[in-house]
Parts: sequence; C-alpha cells; structure tokens
Amino acid sequence: MAIEVRPATVFADVATMVGPKRPDANVCWCLSYRIPSALNRELAGTARGALVEQLVAETPPPGVLAYDGPEVVGWAAVHPRADTSFARNRRIPHVDELEAWSVWCIRVRPGHRGRGISHELLDGAVDFARANGAPAIEGYPVDNRGEKVDLTMAYVGTRRLFERAGFRKAADTTSVLAGFPRVLMRLEL
Repeated sequence: MAIEVRPATVFADVATMVGPKRPDANVCWCLSYRIPSALNRELAGTARGALVEQLVAETPPPGVLAYDGPEVVGWAAVHPRADTSFARNRRIPHVDELEAWSVWCIRVRPGHRGRGISHELLDGAVDFARANGAPAIEGYPVDNRGEKVDLTMAYVGTRRLFERAGFRKAADTTSVLAGFPRVLMRLEL
C-alpha cells in the first residue's frame, strides 16, 4: 500500500506519534522547538497535550502525518520559522530575510522504519509548506557523514535525507546533536 502524507488535523493521530503512553507524563509532544523555552519548561503533564490539541485545530496545523492505509505511521513537524524557537536560536543562523518555514522533527513508528517513510514525510512537509505559501523551507539535520545516529536523536534527520529531497546546504551552525554538527539545509520553493 502507498504511503499518504496529509496535514496533521487529527489530534488522536498526532498523539499516537508524539504523545506519551500515560497522558500525565512529561514528554516533548514535539513542542520543544515550537513554543518559547519558558512556556515549554512551564507546561507539564496533560497541559502539554492540551496545547498540542489547540495547535492541531489551528490553520495551518503543526505538521504532517504519514498514513499506511488507515494507520498513522509517521510525523513531521513543519511550520513557519517565525513561529518556532528557531526564530531566536543563536546557534542556527538566518540565511536571509525570507519568511522560511522549518521542518525540525521527523518520526516513523517502530515496525515501519526502513521503508522510506522519512523520505515521504519530508516530501510531504515540503508540499505542505509550499501549499501554505512558504517561499523556502529549512531543516537543521545532523551531518553524520554516513555514521550511525542514535534513534533517539535521529528525529532531526540527516544531511543525506535532506539532500535526497533537493535541499542544499545553506550554512553551518554551531549546534551539535548526538556528537554530530548540525547544518542548515534549505530548499527554495
């Protein structure tokens, strides 16, 4: 069956991908880069999920989901950079004044990995940004030079994943994740 990528407008499906098994647990919910740091530290337990439920109801929603038939199998967070902490991040530079979008988290459910779903998600994030008027889209993956990346830290993607989607390196950053430097990859839309 073909993978279909759609805007993340179904909260239960987003929760499947980024929510905790226990609703009161303090997990990321993919909010770490989406909201200001102070608010991210302040939110706890069910308040995190409640905020994501609000974001899913907004236009545009906070990302895209990949489906294999009716089953949600992947997530990519994508939104205007101005609405993320990357707007103020000192380690990840601004390339120019374009109102670029950012894609910062790509997750595939266990049992579905190794099937190219991350590529489908990144392509879907590009299409989503384009459909919402983005002039460019950026990602901040690790430049792992072919070395294995711990799955816990692989959510940012790899330089090679972005290159295969047509992105080009636009800048170095001073950000490091899992021992690998992150690079700013960009695709003009």
